[in-house]
Amino acid sequence: MKNTIKLKQTLFNSCLDFIDSRFTTIQNTINEIQESLTSETKSSAGDKHETGRAMLQLEREKAGNQLSEINKIKVALSKIDVSKTTQTVGLGSIVFTSNSNYYIAISAGELTAENKKFYAISPNTPIGLLLMGKTVGDVATFRGTQIEITAVI
Repeated sequence: MKNTIKLKQTLFNSCLDFIDSRFTTIQNTINEIQESLTSETKSSAGDKHETGRAMLQLEREKAGNQLSEINKIKVALSKIDVSKTTQTVGLGSIVFTSNSNYYIAISAGELTAENKKFYAISPNTPIGLLLMGKTVGDVATFRGTQIEITAVI
């Protein structure tokens, strides 16, 4: 049981690191755009200047939307209780299958813990939706491949 919680905590921390990294990248982009907006001086080519400013405003808005998305993902991750284990696949479950291992949390890509590969996926992804609510021994078909659930923690 202790190793189970340790594994869950390791995967959870990897997801947090993923979010923090994305957050920092987007925050830096916003800061660079803000610097560009404030440092850009009116040139003799007025229309060109306005177009440049408009493009920077659009980039800042896009980065702001990405920041908002990251905050939503962070909220979703905060709902996971790493000390909780269940027999049924749900948010925070680690799912071992006949072909891959999954951590049902957020879409953070491939993670490694205890020398094993795990795919951190959101419950809303196609494979996440397929696995949710399943238990050990259940078989699902994803893209023509049979996937048997061998363990859920």
